[in-house]
Amino acid sequence: MSSVLSFAVSCLITVLCMPALIRYFRAKHEGQMIREEGPSWHEKKSGTPTMGGLMFIIAIIIATLVAGLAFGQLTPVTMILLFILILYGLLGMWDDSIKLFRRQNEGLKAWQKLLGQIVGGAVFFAVYLHEGLPLILKIPGLAPINLGFGYFLFILFWLVGFSNAVNLTDGLDGLVAGLGSISYVAYGIIALHQHQFDVAVFCFAVVGGLLAFLVYNHKPAKIFMGDMGSLALGGALAAVSILLHHEVSLLWIGLIYVIETASVILQVLSFKLTGKRIFLMSPIHHHFEMKGWSEWRIDLTFWGVGAITALTGIWTMW
Repeated sequence: MSSVLSFAVSCLITVLCMPALIRYFRAKHEGQMIREEGPSWHEKKSGTPTMGGLMFIIAIIIATLVAGLAFGQLTPVTMILLFILILYGLLGMWDDSIKLFRRQNEGLKAWQKLLGQIVGGAVFFAVYLHEGLPLILKIPGLAPINLGFGYFLFILFWLVGFSNAVNLTDGLDGLVAGLGSISYVAYGIIALHQHQFDVAVFCFAVVGGLLAFLVYNHKPAKIFMGDMGSLALGGALAAVSILLHHEVSLLWIGLIYVIETASVILQVLSFKLTGKRIFLMSPIHHHFEMKGWSEWRIDLTFWGVGAITALTGIWTMW
């Protein structure tokens, strides 16, 4: 019941309040600056309000606190998840604000963003230790690996890696809102199965906020989530997988994020080493755009793949 409440509260707040945020950004003429390297037809999206992540992050926080307090499931684990969501969201907000105020597509420098992400990882690890959680990495088919302090490095890699991976994936209307909903449903179900209701409450609050946001973010998008939304979602998703002790499952449940990131890395390496590009454009969703796929076709295909990996990922937990 607590998960149902968190889902409903988050969904209701987002769907009711998002129009006011859209009107505010339009009145202030604060819209997304489209990067020059992207597909030329994306230029018509320039000026679309961004930082929609602000509303669903607020909704997730309120819904998690309300459901957690109502059912006595507000724990240090809940609070550290909210901390990662807020900190990574603030990093993204700072990044988005620089782009808006300077009327450019470049925001925070890479080292500034990385420093903030590392600070978040360090605080997360401190709470993790305080709760007496195991420093063990579980890999399917292998004996659990005790990493000791090395688990801290793993946490940093996981949080930074997946926050940036989700950020890279957020390049088409509705893509990350749909994929994020699928990923968080998967981990919400796993959390319920493990009786980690505090984590489940958070996961379903995210799902409620994202599905409501998708009402305004599907093509043609009335508002983008911005780096504020994508960095927060990716960082919190990595944190959820760690707290459920199914870290490695994120490579499969979040396969689309992994593929998107790998496409960028391979493209850069190939061009530097051979002078040739593997893809028409990276991340890979742009490659399919250049091949003539519509945004809806890409969204539905990627959502379909995400749903399959999520379902099979849940199945392997049993």
